[in-house]
Amino acid sequence: MPAVSRLSVNVNAIAMLRNRRDLPWPSVTGLAAIAMDAGAKGITVHPRPDERHIRKTDVFELSELIEDRFPNKELCLEGYPAPDFMKLVEEARPEQVLFVPDDPQQSTSDHGWDFSKDTGALETAIAAAKEWAVTVSLFCDPDPAAPEHAARLGAERIEIYTGPYGACYDDPARAEKELDMIVATAEAAQACGLGVNAGHDLTVENIPALMARAPFIREMSIGHGFTADALIHGFAESVARFRRAMGEI
Repeated sequence: MPAVSRLSVNVNAIAMLRNRRDLPWPSVTGLAAIAMDAGAKGITVHPRPDERHIRKTDVFELSELIEDRFPNKELCLEGYPAPDFMKLVEEARPEQVLFVPDDPQQSTSDHGWDFSKDTGALETAIAAAKEWAVTVSLFCDPDPAAPEHAARLGAERIEIYTGPYGACYDDPARAEKELDMIVATAEAAQACGLGVNAGHDLTVENIPALMARAPFIREMSIGHGFTADALIHGFAESVARFRRAMGEI
């Protein structure tokens, strides 16, 4: 069993719930601490320009929480590499940054980078993050050709978009086809020397099949499915449930 968890808990949904009222609860840092105390590898957040869920202040509070209480855990910032986001990365210095090709108005990240377009700005952002000693991951569709492009641009990891797989919760035959693409992409990334992360609509039900075929995945960023599970079981117990699904405990 791995000594270190693969689970990075995305707390965007907690921030969205908090923002419905001018009150400090539910506490983003408080629930992040519960998740890390329970064994999560770290915390992922996607601060958007309109701060509709995670705020810039949350980023710095989470960074401080990890530095003070959880020095062996990790903070991952997810976002489009616009100047404001890059400034936040430079100031917060998370352990990892995940660059996603999102429009600011998107409700969630729902596709990977189109590497056929001009990626000069992306290459510049990658170089800057690495200069700040921040590990760089690129959000990629399940496409075995994508990892080679990510490696060429200087990324150290990819995160495979698992949304199409997660959407097949009621269609086992289609889920198997989507899983084949994820695994082929993960293997291609390994061949390029890249670390492999996965994220989007992963659940305790669909993770075991993925882990059985790609046990080398090093991180799973889970927000919506984790929060839905935690509403029933509680944050600490959901960490245990997801880690069991990953074969860690």
